[in-house]
Amino acid sequence: MKKTLFIDRDGTILAEPADEQIDSFDKFMFVPKAITALAKIAQETDFDLVMVTNQDGLGTASFPEETFWPVQNKMLKILEGVGVRFSEILIDRTFESENAPTRKPGTAMLTKYLAQGIDLDNSYVIGDRLSDIRLAENLGCKSIYLSNNIPNDAVFQTTDWDEIYNYLKSLPRSATTTRKTKETDITITLNLDGNGKSDINTGLGFFDHMLEQLPHHGGFDLTIKAVGDLNVDPHHLMEDTGIVLGETFLKAIGKKKGIERYGFTLPM
Repeated sequence: MKKTLFIDRDGTILAEPADEQIDSFDKFMFVPKAITALAKIAQETDFDLVMVTNQDGLGTASFPEETFWPVQNKMLKILEGVGVRFSEILIDRTFESENAPTRKPGTAMLTKYLAQGIDLDNSYVIGDRLSDIRLAENLGCKSIYLSNNIPNDAVFQTTDWDEIYNYLKSLPRSATTTRKTKETDITITLNLDGNGKSDINTGLGFFDHMLEQLPHHGGFDLTIKAVGDLNVDPHHLMEDTGIVLGETFLKAIGKKKGIERYGFTLPM
């Protein structure tokens, strides 16, 4: 399942003017460091990027579409120039007084996207308003609050996009996989950014010893709890442990961004 950053627009990517409506190029300005931080996030992490924004009355006399789209398209062109592309751009046009379910912090605007299968436990809403924090709560994911207002329920709060990048980049790449068959019951937890700790119990002493060498020399944390039909033969347990270990590595590595072959770094 995909990990996603649900990112607000006004006040988060673009600086929000006093009238809270970016309807001309005179009001067009990026939040400091947003471009470079988003570029690094896009290049170095495996988050899917989704823009979720309320644009009060877009398409009405108070906010004609012809004043919105030139600014919107210019912003997207600049971001695409540094490798930032949004898989979805979701815009709610209603006024706050309408209390529409599609308007943040409502989630109706995201129904189709969420149906693709999203890893909400490891996804974040990034925004500068409390409605963004509430959206995260309604989705069941975490939030990053780009504000210096009173602390709230966000897992991380800052006014600096570089700090958002550093926070997201520092998140441990981890995964847990469980596999149950007629012969075995195996659960493996892996943290690629650990420090070599292991807790391994397969019921086979020598197999445990060999598996412990992986985190010890690889510098990652590994927990393996495996039960199998050892009274019949060890091979079921060993085969299934290898399958689950491979699946767990695949999940933890994700899209492999930022990973290079050893030979590219150190000539062999």
